[in-house]
Amino acid sequence: MYEIEGEALELTQEWDKTFPKSDQVEHEKVAFKNRYGITLAGDLYLPKNSAGGQLAALAISGPFGAVKEQSSGLYAQTMAERGYAALAFDPSYTGESAGEPRNVATPDFNTEDFSAAVDFLGQQAVVDRNRIGIIGICGFGGMGLAAAAVDKRIKAVVTASMYDMSRVMGRGMNDSLTTDQRTRLLEQLSEQRWTDADNDSTAPGPRILPEKLDADTDPVTEEFFDYYRTPRGFHENSPNSNGAWTATTPLSFMNLPLLTNIAEISPRPALLIAGENAHSRYFSEDAYAAAAEPKELMIIEDANHVDLNDRADKIPFDTITEFFNSNLK
Repeated sequence: MYEIEGEALELTQEWDKTFPKSDQVEHEKVAFKNRYGITLAGDLYLPKNSAGGQLAALAISGPFGAVKEQSSGLYAQTMAERGYAALAFDPSYTGESAGEPRNVATPDFNTEDFSAAVDFLGQQAVVDRNRIGIIGICGFGGMGLAAAAVDKRIKAVVTASMYDMSRVMGRGMNDSLTTDQRTRLLEQLSEQRWTDADNDSTAPGPRILPEKLDADTDPVTEEFFDYYRTPRGFHENSPNSNGAWTATTPLSFMNLPLLTNIAEISPRPALLIAGENAHSRYFSEDAYAAAAEPKELMIIEDANHVDLNDRADKIPFDTITEFFNSNLK
């Protein structure tokens, strides 16, 4: 049990990550509130035997529908091995974080979650609050870019396999949603609100991933299944592994574009990383085009979208480390 300002979270204390524990870092469960009063749960990783003095720090979250025991925790632990104070956190309404109903996503709250993580890091004695960056993975890459645009305390931002969730929900993959299709979808979601109101509950949408694959499963679903539904990356708290978003989750994303102000990240730097073969690659390329200098787009040869979740031979940790070393001085 972890109590913060009268609210208690049930935080698992045993090691329950999808990656091995490093003997080069110290790990601690933490909790903190965001600006809307929701208590967020995190894993704080610190390098062992650091030289003393305050550390640069990173707030890390994603992928969309994942939890801190998966990719974000791996990134955080790895960056702690490289000398950073690194916080992997569960977004509002998911994982071990608070918020009801469960498994809701929203661009406003999830962007705020990054800034709340910055609040927490900057209050730690071991952290230099003038040297804080963020890493957003998949859909939380888009949320991270949105947070960096308005939160000037964030000195540098990295995204991996970035998804613009407001764009994909509002316009479809590759902007394929027609106006008529968008209208019908909004009508369905609006009617779902009547159902939820009449039942005094929030209905879940369809499972994010199927229980098993069949001959008609599309390649992108197979790719996600290979991580979230197998021992490689399965975690019981993860909506992608084990559940669904609420049925009305797309509404706010369809109405609130995330990357409208991406150019305002400048003059702070952004590094966008995407797989050469990722179906999501165009999100990073378009965000790179819209961002102002300084910016960098890195395409990882022979990598797909999910490879950047956990493949040590694909994730460019050396480049990420060099980027933050240069920009969090």
